[in-house]
Amino acid sequence: MSKLAVTQIVKLVVPAGKATPSPPVGPALGARAVKAMDFCKEFNARTAHLKPETPTPTLITINPDRTFSFTFRTPPVSWLLKRAAGIDKGSGAPGQKVAGRVSLKHVYEIAKVKCGDDTLRDLGEQRVVSAVIGSARTLGIEVVP
Repeated sequence: MSKLAVTQIVKLVVPAGKATPSPPVGPALGARAVKAMDFCKEFNARTAHLKPETPTPTLITINPDRTFSFTFRTPPVSWLLKRAAGIDKGSGAPGQKVAGRVSLKHVYEIAKVKCGDDTLRDLGEQRVVSAVIGSARTLGIEVVP
């Protein structure tokens, strides 16, 4: 039996404008016979408008002929919340210790940013807001009116 050519999908979180062929990009693409340097150049060019060091979830589609295409999404909610609260990491004991505070306005702004993702677009802003509040609670961040 012959092998069928299959499209492969790789999910990575790469800092905006800082992709290099070192881990995690190099090993993930090298194992699939794709030139990591080509991806890094194109990724850095397409994310140049974003703030450097912004974690960018990326979905890379690798075709059987070793060509690739990729899309990227908005940064993770936890990163946006920590940035809005001005903290480096969440609480070690959420619900008991408060690591930081964000206003409801910040939560709505984060939800508006996340609604730009294809997967969350159909949910509606109100459901995304409640998900962001749940993430804040998990991180030990208090949401104040």
